[in-house]
Amino acid sequence: MKNKNRLIPIIAVIAIGIVLGSLILTLDKTAPPTAADAAAETTGAKDAPGIAGSRKPQPGTEPAIGRKGGKLLTTDGLGVEVTIFEKGVPPQFRLYLYENGKLLAPSSAKVTVTLSRLGKPAQVYRFRPEADYLIGDGVVEEPHSFDVAVAAEWKGKTFQWNYSHAEARVEMPDAMLKNMDIEIRTAGPETIRPMLKLPGEIIYNEHTVVLVVPRLPGIVTAVYRHHGQEVKKGEVLAEIESQMLADLRSQYLVSQRRLGLARTTFEREKRLWEEKITAKQDYLTAQKLLNEAEIAVDLATTKLRSLGVRPESRSFRENLARYEIQAPISGLITAKAIAQGQTLKEDDNIYTVADVSTIWAAITVYPKDLAVVKVGQKATIKATAFDVMGVGDITYITTLIGGQTRTATARVELENKDGRWRPGMFVNAELTAEEIPVAVAVSAEAIQTLGDWTVVFGRYGQYFEARPLELGRSDGKMIEVLKGFRAGEQYATGNSFAIKAELGKAGAIHE
Repeated sequence: MKNKNRLIPIIAVIAIGIVLGSLILTLDKTAPPTAADAAAETTGAKDAPGIAGSRKPQPGTEPAIGRKGGKLLTTDGLGVEVTIFEKGVPPQFRLYLYENGKLLAPSSAKVTVTLSRLGKPAQVYRFRPEADYLIGDGVVEEPHSFDVAVAAEWKGKTFQWNYSHAEARVEMPDAMLKNMDIEIRTAGPETIRPMLKLPGEIIYNEHTVVLVVPRLPGIVTAVYRHHGQEVKKGEVLAEIESQMLADLRSQYLVSQRRLGLARTTFEREKRLWEEKITAKQDYLTAQKLLNEAEIAVDLATTKLRSLGVRPESRSFRENLARYEIQAPISGLITAKAIAQGQTLKEDDNIYTVADVSTIWAAITVYPKDLAVVKVGQKATIKATAFDVMGVGDITYITTLIGGQTRTATARVELENKDGRWRPGMFVNAELTAEEIPVAVAVSAEAIQTLGDWTVVFGRYGQYFEARPLELGRSDGKMIEVLKGFRAGEQYATGNSFAIKAELGKAGAIHE
């Protein structure tokens, strides 16, 4: 019994040792790899036939970080650290060489780097020694999103490494584009039409403004239409009583009666002469009197018609002095200077009527823009206070520069049958300054700002990738691309801001 009691502690110690050993082994197998482990894994690939070292990173792995903060690629004792230097200079490759961790002279190996980007041909960089590194022979354009192939020759051996670096890139399937209202367009040649924007004001069409005068002196007996009212042509605006008109109408009535008497006398004398009862002289006298009576009637009729009075109307017989002042055109009464009981002269301006079915926009043209603005040119007129827009032709440009304003005025005629344009409204006029054909242009709404870049998001398969642009001329709708995008490449327009938001979520924006 005593022996059994002695064995129990020994057995317990052995069991505890076995458990602890198992735990230690388990923790050792599941411990996360260190940077050294990652480097060892990167360099542990099998050599390709005829090549001393060849390495493609496995999914989910990245090259180790070197002393200079770049990507460290190592095989069989040779290390190449790839860095992109961009402090105070355009981005450039700088490579550092190592042998078993020790820095080598940059001239000890020959290295080339090949970059493959989405939608672009491969770009090969060659290097020359400088200080303690190799410097590339070209600028590494933004974004730094590419597949990298590094080839090195050292001590008669060839080494190769490959890795990828994605930046400003996001994956978005076609179905996602429809849900986000993103449209795809293709860059290509366009005609840029830069717009010239000038201020102006709506005014009456001077060609359709009519001053109304009585044409007869008289006293106003009735006023029917007033300032701001619409009138039709021939509508009675006011009535006056005119002694001159009474005299003219009396002369007309007398001449009518004399004509009737002369016609009767002529017909009698003609019949008597034909019957050889009276002498021919009496017949000729009667004919002369008839002709004089006809002339008198014609004269009286002409005087009345010149005043707008119809001689054949019998309504005036009740009051020979009554005169109706009628609207000469259909339009708007813009001024009135008449009141009941007022004594008028024949040339008093008593009404102003304007036909507002057409209207003018008086546009201010600065001297520097006179070479661009031409008669016959189309202009888009937009009200500044609310949403009213129209298109018209420039019909006239003043030949003189204003002494005080030092500007000229261009006149644009606009249709206004619906009355939406009102004189006094301030407007802006947009004119096409010129037409410029360009090789590559993109839609203005596709342009986004990403950090310090002005970009469009190019479409490559299921991916969007930011393309920094150098832009040229614009007309507000299309923008010329000088550098950064080629004709035939597709890009996002419409709700392209949603792509920028997705990049922000993914943390794929260049810092």
